[in-house]
Amino acid sequence: MPTPSLSDQATAPARATGEPTWPPLELYDVRKRWRKDTPLIESINLTIEPGETVWIGGRNGAGKTTLLRIVAGLIDPDGGDVRAYGLHPFRDRREFQRRVGFLSAGNAGIYARLKVRGQLETWARISYVPRGRRDAAIESVLAHFDLAELAGHRCDRLSMGQRQRLRLAMAFVAEPDVVLLDEPRNSLDAQGYEMLNAAIRGTVLRGGAVLWCSPTGEPSGFHFDSRYVLDAGRLNSE
Repeated sequence: MPTPSLSDQATAPARATGEPTWPPLELYDVRKRWRKDTPLIESINLTIEPGETVWIGGRNGAGKTTLLRIVAGLIDPDGGDVRAYGLHPFRDRREFQRRVGFLSAGNAGIYARLKVRGQLETWARISYVPRGRRDAAIESVLAHFDLAELAGHRCDRLSMGQRQRLRLAMAFVAEPDVVLLDEPRNSLDAQGYEMLNAAIRGTVLRGGAVLWCSPTGEPSGFHFDSRYVLDAGRLNSE
């Protein structure tokens, strides 16, 4: 029997958390300054409930990527706090990484000489996918993002659109409950965009949450429960 894709699994129930009262994502008074006199992010508060999608836009340099990196636990805020289902990005590192998927902007994170399957195997380990689930998880994202025929190809032989689909597969390989997306439409054609949307729908139907950041004016044709613009360090409802 073939491995079901992410969209096929969209109606699966959310995994048991033992903490049903915690929302998927909470930001409390998050602040960041790269220089003493220049606040980049100041007093950001945001709660994303189960099944919600949120978009944050803003001009280049407004702090969207910095905010997502803080939420993903890659850099420390200067103040405030982040929680995913009550989990702290550093004190609860292992479980936080299992439940939060992150797609960075650009085309970084891919090892040129690895083959596509090897890249996903590496990322599944980094994301703490349990050993017994890894093969099935990898087959699922290979199928969903139409990468199965490229599984034996080296990553540096892929087109830009194929690389972006691989990076999306990396973000979704652990079936995360919270998905953080930084400019995910880069280099995607219409088919790739629908693959992305289907993966998001699967996350939402499982009761997860999605935070999508991109420049003001994007994305079109996708429904978000809330839309904000990051300006002068603060979130403003659009």
